Formats: sequence, structure tokens, C-alpha cells
Amino acid sequence: MCGIVAYVGPRQAHEVIIKGLKRLEYRGYDSTGIALLNGGLNIYKKKGKVSELESFLKGQTLDSHIGMGHTRWATHGEPNDENAHPHYSATKKLAIIHNGIIENYSSLKQDLLRKGHTFLSETDTEVFIHFIVDIPVNVTT
Repeated sequence: MCGIVAYVGPRQAHEVIIKGLKRLEYRGYDSTGIALLNGGLNIYKKKGKVSELESFLKGQTLDSHIGMGHTRWATHGEPNDENAHPHYSATKKLAIIHNGIIENYSSLKQDLLRKGHTFLSETDTEVFIHFIVDIPVNVTT
């Protein structure tokens, strides 16, 4: 199990998200993280409980009204900072959080590695964001 919370609104997103993650912590406490849209897409994540993330966030620039957070129960990859969600796309323009298991992530990852993708974690979720970005888009005008 894992927990996901997101916020868009007038309040500081990180405050709402942290409060939500604390309520969902029983669903996963291996690692936790948030993504905020604040002058770009910024991800902050830590191994351990939400309190570890809270300590890490002190002194960070967190002014944002849009964000999402995740508390993780590890399925693929050990509990550590790198495997915590959210995960960036290679361009760092997209971030993803995912609950569940992508059964064929290993074969997808091998295909993406052959195409030149680089992975920073051991998770199926990071494979998924790379897979999404790799899908060719045909736009006709």
C-alpha cells in the first residue's frame, strides 16, 4: 500500500500535502516525497517517515499552490531517497506518483535502456514516466 495526496488552491501546497501524508502514513512509511510547481518542477524526497521529509524541507524554497505527495511501501527497489516518489521524467518537466505494481516493468526498462534512457532509481514507477515520455506523438495541423 501507498498513499497519494495532491493539492491545487490558494494555500501553501506543501503544508496541505504534508498534513495529508501524515494521515496516510499508515499506508506506507518506507519513504516519502513531494513535488511542487514553484519556479519549475521541484521534487523533495527522503527515506523514512513523513517527519524525515519535514526536517529535510526546513530552509527549502517551498512557495507553491500546486503539488502532490506520496508515502511509500516499497515493492520495487529498496527504501531509500532515490526510490522514493515522485519521480521525474528525463527532462524534469514531468513528475509521477504511482500506486500498484507494473508487472512488465523489467521488459519495458530493457527496451528503454536500449533507446538510451537513464534511470536514477530501481522502481517500476520511474520506468513508467520514461515510457510515457517515449511514446511518439503525432500532431497534425
